[in-house]
Amino acid sequence: MIKRIFDFTMSFLGILILSPVFLLFSFLIKITSKGPVFFLQNRVGLNGKVFKIIKFRSMRHEPLKKSSLITQGSDDMRITRLGKFLRKTKIDELPQLFNVLSGKMSLVGPRPEVEKYVKLYDRVQKKVLSVKPGITDLASLEFRNEEELLKGVQNTEKYYIENIMPKKLTLNLEYISRRSFFFDLKIILKTVLKII
Repeated sequence: MIKRIFDFTMSFLGILILSPVFLLFSFLIKITSKGPVFFLQNRVGLNGKVFKIIKFRSMRHEPLKKSSLITQGSDDMRITRLGKFLRKTKIDELPQLFNVLSGKMSLVGPRPEVEKYVKLYDRVQKKVLSVKPGITDLASLEFRNEEELLKGVQNTEKYYIENIMPKKLTLNLEYISRRSFFFDLKIILKTVLKII
């Protein structure tokens, strides 16, 4: 209950305080590339329930069936010029405050994954679905520059599934075993410092 009250309060205040930032980047996205301001994608949340995650669109608008689910490094041709800045500064993640406000996500928790990859989880890894997904977590801190790790990789999806995803899930499980209100505050502080 304390975590939910904290999430609701902080996400509401965040949206309120950052509303000028939301308006500015909504305008910039709209005038610099064709397509919607926001990117919506199905992700798997608490207890395996699917929800739509919200981000600022950082890529050229293409039909999903033609696009890889894994970004092919920072040089991915689909990323717009503004999108590179949004991704580097993590501003593209800010709209997820609306996911937190609605109760679909938490400020801190395992990053929600797409259904395709969740189906590959083993019995132990599926424990990450027992808690609400979050905007940031231990894996987000460890793999903040994930796109750089994928730079130059021929088969990014295969590399992600075999090398990155298992490590992320291990960190997610570590978070679940250690989670507390104060541990969440520590992760939030570390996230802010990393971005700065």
